[in-house]
Amino acid sequence: MSSVADRLREVRARIEQAAQAAGRPPSTVRLVAVSKYHPVEAIREAYAAGQRIFGESYAQELAKKAEELADLADLEWHFIGHLQSNKAKLVAAHARVVHSLDGMGTAKELARRSTSRLEVMIEVNVSGESTKHGVPPQELDELLTGVEALPELRVTGLMTMPPADDPATAASTFGALASLRNLHGGVARLPELSMGMSDDLELAVAAGSTYVRIGTAIFGERPKRD
Repeated sequence: MSSVADRLREVRARIEQAAQAAGRPPSTVRLVAVSKYHPVEAIREAYAAGQRIFGESYAQELAKKAEELADLADLEWHFIGHLQSNKAKLVAAHARVVHSLDGMGTAKELARRSTSRLEVMIEVNVSGESTKHGVPPQELDELLTGVEALPELRVTGLMTMPPADDPATAASTFGALASLRNLHGGVARLPELSMGMSDDLELAVAAGSTYVRIGTAIFGERPKRD
């Protein structure tokens, strides 16, 4: 059975190959190791193998792990799950980057709670699925303008999630997010695109992703919660 370190090497190799195939330097794609539900011991193993950016989807789990791993000074937490306003305090206290901002109410609460300028990305519901969070594409401009007016936050990009288990739709979803970025100021305004997970990272890198969010391919299947 392969270790976290072995699987991490395999994922890095996939990212490097995908970037090269897309004519991009591999350094332009950063890996967020999604540690949701996994124990801190697994995070320590990935850290020992050189991983520094970790993603969590639940504010309370993020806060607990951040406290337990406070001895790892250069570990960088990213919040990638749906963020409710009442959890903004926890996220602002521990995350360096929030990938999933999708409303002004939450943005204002993050700004109020942040102790330093917080990097955020706007989650866009490109596919239009009712089960997914994110701002509709037609409302992106209004939200971008509103969040950019908050000096405590720094908008750096866009994030999306494609429909599950459909590579063709994933490719079109990633391409649509890249097109939305181009329509709203391009790389100069929105340098980051957060898209791509364990099963579709190659498609995301080909479409221009700068952050891939990989959980299962590094840590294995998520443990069941009670």
